[in-house]
Amino acid sequence: MNAATNTATSAGFAAASDARSASTTPVLTRLRDAGVEVDASERRTSEYAYDASNYRVRPLAVVFPRTVQDVVATVRACADSRTPIVSRGGGTSMAGNAVGRGVVVDFSRHLNRIRRVDREAGTVDVEPGVVLATLTREVEAATDGQLTFVPDPSSKNRATVGGAIGNDACGNHSVRHGRTSDHTLEIDVVTTDGARLTATAAGLRATEPGDRMAVERAEELSRELRALAHDHLAAFRLELGQIPRQVSGYHVQNLLPEKGFNVARALVGSEGTCALVVGARMRLVPKPASALLVCLGYGTVVDAARDVTTILEFSPAAVEGTDRAIVETMHWRRGPDSVTGLPEGNAWLFVDLDGDTEEAVKAQAHELLARLSENGRLVQGIAVPDPEERANLWRVREDGAGLSSRLATGGESWPGWEDSAVAPENLANYLADLRVLLGDYDLHGVMYGHFGAGCIHIRITFDLRTGPGREVYRNFTRDAAHLVVRHGGSLSGEHGDGRARSALLPIMYSPEVLGAFARFRRVWDPTGLLNPGSIVGPEPIDAHLALQGVPDRQWRTSFDLQPVGATETARESGPAAQPDPWVHAVQGCIGVGRCRADSGGVMCPSFRTTRDEKDSTRGRARVLQDMVRGAPGVAEGWRSEDVREVLDLCLSCKACATDCPAGVDMATYKSEFFDHYYARRIRPRSHYSLGWLPRWLALAGPIAPLVNAVLATPLGKLAARVGGLTTSRELPTFARAGQWRAEVGRAARSVRLDGSDDVPTSLPDGTPPVGANSDSAVLFVDTFTRGFRPEVAGAAARVLAGAGETVECTADVCCGLTWISTGQLGTAKKLLTRAAAELDDGTDRPIVVIEPSCAAALRKDLPELVPTEQAQRVARRVRSFATHVVALAGEDRLAEPARPVPRRAVVQTHCHEYSVFGPATQRKALAAAGVAEVSEAHGCCGVAGNFGFEAEHYEVSMNVAETSLAPALRAAAPDTVVLTDGFSCAMQVNHLHSTARGTHVAEILDPGISTT
Repeated sequence: MNAATNTATSAGFAAASDARSASTTPVLTRLRDAGVEVDASERRTSEYAYDASNYRVRPLAVVFPRTVQDVVATVRACADSRTPIVSRGGGTSMAGNAVGRGVVVDFSRHLNRIRRVDREAGTVDVEPGVVLATLTREVEAATDGQLTFVPDPSSKNRATVGGAIGNDACGNHSVRHGRTSDHTLEIDVVTTDGARLTATAAGLRATEPGDRMAVERAEELSRELRALAHDHLAAFRLELGQIPRQVSGYHVQNLLPEKGFNVARALVGSEGTCALVVGARMRLVPKPASALLVCLGYGTVVDAARDVTTILEFSPAAVEGTDRAIVETMHWRRGPDSVTGLPEGNAWLFVDLDGDTEEAVKAQAHELLARLSENGRLVQGIAVPDPEERANLWRVREDGAGLSSRLATGGESWPGWEDSAVAPENLANYLADLRVLLGDYDLHGVMYGHFGAGCIHIRITFDLRTGPGREVYRNFTRDAAHLVVRHGGSLSGEHGDGRARSALLPIMYSPEVLGAFARFRRVWDPTGLLNPGSIVGPEPIDAHLALQGVPDRQWRTSFDLQPVGATETARESGPAAQPDPWVHAVQGCIGVGRCRADSGGVMCPSFRTTRDEKDSTRGRARVLQDMVRGAPGVAEGWRSEDVREVLDLCLSCKACATDCPAGVDMATYKSEFFDHYYARRIRPRSHYSLGWLPRWLALAGPIAPLVNAVLATPLGKLAARVGGLTTSRELPTFARAGQWRAEVGRAARSVRLDGSDDVPTSLPDGTPPVGANSDSAVLFVDTFTRGFRPEVAGAAARVLAGAGETVECTADVCCGLTWISTGQLGTAKKLLTRAAAELDDGTDRPIVVIEPSCAAALRKDLPELVPTEQAQRVARRVRSFATHVVALAGEDRLAEPARPVPRRAVVQTHCHEYSVFGPATQRKALAAAGVAEVSEAHGCCGVAGNFGFEAEHYEVSMNVAETSLAPALRAAAPDTVVLTDGFSCAMQVNHLHSTARGTHVAEILDPGISTT
């Protein structure tokens, strides 16, 4: 292998690398004149300046083609003005091959149709923007579960077919099914001269036979490609295609005679540097009748790797690995129940076995465990037959990239050397040597990946913020490249070379092969317009790093955003390695793009509705990152109109804090930004009407009947308009002042325990606590319950008392939720400071909060806005009502409900409950109550506090409901109970369905009022 500098740059590539200012106006004007959807705004180009790599390159503009004709028009306009073109799907590239100067073409927005599933032929015809998981789901539905689509990379629920073709993506089941190139039959492309061609397994043809220009272009390209293969027969045979995951470079060995001149496969993995993919025919595979996950625990990842060859003898469908750091981070971020069922060990392999029958697969698993036990390295192995447990364990592996970016122990890790691959039999020795190399540079790596295919993903604790840190990055990566080549491996196993590794290709390939790569690209793209900087003519690997050049400023915040381990990082690496907490927080997004998924979890409801990058958590984070990078000063940054715009449709659901593998908390960032943005400014009217809701409830309570009567007249709609609220929703009915006290008082006077007489009780206003046992809880009656659902307070008190708890009720303090969600943090901090003082009573009694949003505010926002030990003590005691019910049920303490428990229920998963107290809390509460059939409406209800009541957001809020809640209500039987612990969720249910009524779990479990 030759370690010389990659010199395969032509004048054409160099010329294309700069989008000249003189061409800016003409190319955009021409695109608009052609009817192509193009956006060159600063906000939009910030969103597309990043992918999931270490790099940031701001494009000239972003194009969203709706048709192939739009793509042709874009290519011709860019070619005439020498403007570079970068193809993009889900934007999840970890190598920097989805960012670049010039025009970014986003295929995912519109060109995302599945044209035809041919069950008989076992093929599917797709557009490039189809998401892989969507394709799999639709194929299985169309073939009655007989066929499926592979590959399945961990990013499959947002990565696209076009991206998979660009990188030659593989996935978890590549041990069985190989790479994308193994499933690519034909690719429709547009070349830089606007020709529409189709690459096949036997050559190249015009997509439209009557297109004379394309016919001639296909003939010309075919001649040149055959000549290229003929001129390098030996080099291609000796250097390319040597291991299963040799993805680095171009796959030009597929042009060899023995490969049948397979131009389609030669284009797979070309990273958008040869042509723009506008369609493909892909091969489908049979779906196994039965599958079983076997989870194996080991002492180290090296021990795990040494058993891979034994495991491969059993023809597994998948052999995936992960280490303890990822599991610990998932526990830290998502709670102890987020990962259960793992065997003992510090590293794990997930092995998928499949077959024709369940019995045969079980027998195979038993034999595998026996063989591995004989090897002597296995700590513990278990079979996981339960589908839900299986899915949860796979999620640990699939979220590895994000989870490993910011670990529970503190610090950051980054890609760059995250995709090397060797032959599986060489994996253990390679990992052992790689760990030594990491130690030599005083670096730590979090390892996970496709162990069965010899491909390792590793995020490394590089310091990319400082000059010395970047030097370490350069030197380590160079040495790691030499190391993997010594082990017969590849720089990339599925992510491609991109900006991260293209400059290292001379370490892996001979000058002859490098020259052939440059020639291959020139054949397709003579002027170097397409994705300049990838594979051929690369820039240095440390050019355009996103963390470089960010001004060192202090951004004052109300939230305590100090990261875990900040003090240690500053002490060990110096203050330059530890940025300002606000900067560090908004840089948490690493671009993995889970927020763009249309299924699984709750994040991100606005993106699922609009399908616009600006409305994703990632898009918002990228604009925030450019705010801290490019604002003239801190004051100007806090007044950014671009940031305000991307945050406009954020529902503050908090789901991203849990669902985002990197832990991005956009609800907190929105609250903080709005606090500064609206400082000394007139706010939106809803910030006064809804943001100050507790104040209005205090005023309305004494005259609630009069207020309700007025709101029922046309004056109600006038009041809504004045308050910035939609008139399409009915306003809730206000409860009378003190009504909640009466409800709880009734519970206090009539609860019977163990057949005893009525227990005398009181409240903080003079009534003793409810209950008689030594067990005690504080029932926090929040603003929403007091003001709109006082009957729920009575039911909640009876449930707790019926469980034998002494119940003390408090309603004298406020969690500040409405002020937090509207970014009025000065008031919120005052309210929370008072709440902490009142609730810190020197005990460890649980504080049980009826409204999940208020519980989440006390649990999470309280210690971040009031960073005192007192606030932390109180926050640790806070439980949502559903969480407390689950705990009581676990101790078999729940009393018999007064009314029969419903047989079936729909759960509208409350976003804040989901995020702060766990995704399955409400479902577990219903199961504890004995509800037999529970279906969950996964996703935000759309109201989300003030959002769905605001006039400008009503339509979006209804569209959000259509992603999950509304279909669940339509599908439910008439007698189905709808669980809505959150008041906002209840309001949406009542609005969507004429007969359904949102019900709190306390009402289902209510033991009732004693009549004796």
